[in-house]
Amino acid sequence: MKYTASEKIFEKKVRKTMEKYALADRRDKIIVACSGGKDSTVTAYLMKKLGYRTEALHVDLGIGEWSENNRKNLEKFCIKYAIPLHIVDSKKEFSSSMIQLRSVAQLRTGLASCTICGVIRRWLINKKARELCADKLATGHNMDDGAQTVLMNITRGNLHLCLDLGPKSSISKESRFVTKIKPLYFCREEEVRKYSKAKGFPVLYERCPCSFEASRQILRKWLPETEKKYRGITRNIVEYHLMIKPALNRIFRRQEITYCESCGEPTRKKVCKACEFLRLAYR
Repeated sequence: MKYTASEKIFEKKVRKTMEKYALADRRDKIIVACSGGKDSTVTAYLMKKLGYRTEALHVDLGIGEWSENNRKNLEKFCIKYAIPLHIVDSKKEFSSSMIQLRSVAQLRTGLASCTICGVIRRWLINKKARELCADKLATGHNMDDGAQTVLMNITRGNLHLCLDLGPKSSISKESRFVTKIKPLYFCREEEVRKYSKAKGFPVLYERCPCSFEASRQILRKWLPETEKKYRGITRNIVEYHLMIKPALNRIFRRQEITYCESCGEPTRKKVCKACEFLRLAYR
């Protein structure tokens, strides 16, 4: 397969991000949170190609055929590129599919389904990555994701939530949170898509069929359309946020991290959000 100039540029950009922000070193064990989609698959591939100790962690959400195909694709990909794969089955973990858990919790909270699923999934991934002795937890978040999240936090009046956004989380290792890194943080989503297709990775390009988070969906459509009129706006949002992060750290006092009285995982409350949702789902 021909190795194109655009692929070289893309890989150089990821390598530069890893080096500039000191995301990891060769001694680190990097667990990549792999959904089976293009972003996380590309991340796993490049971490392996760039010489990092790479393993993949997949949470099977039990969303019918969509989850089945993602799991099969990821198994095929990991075998081909000799990447150890760890699979967590949500049904086995919770004796219920994520759809059932989320649906009940949503009825009792009124929160968006993506919010509930995201909280539980992140809780599970951090827990499992720590059990696997990960030094770093890599995710496939790209520049578009980063810009959308910054805008969501601003429009919702949650600017303090921007404190830990960026290529690398700044939460201390002692907190039981595995340090998160985002190697694709300065790559546009379309770049990632083109690279994935050029490499012929076995991935689904359709989003989760249960993805209905209104504000995220609006921004997901608005940002690319605005980018066409005002070239560079996505990068500007991400870079401006990184520029003002030191000021945000001075303005907002970080809440002390404690440990959930129910599950023992790190939280800023007595009971973590994941346990709150799980209690509502099982009540």
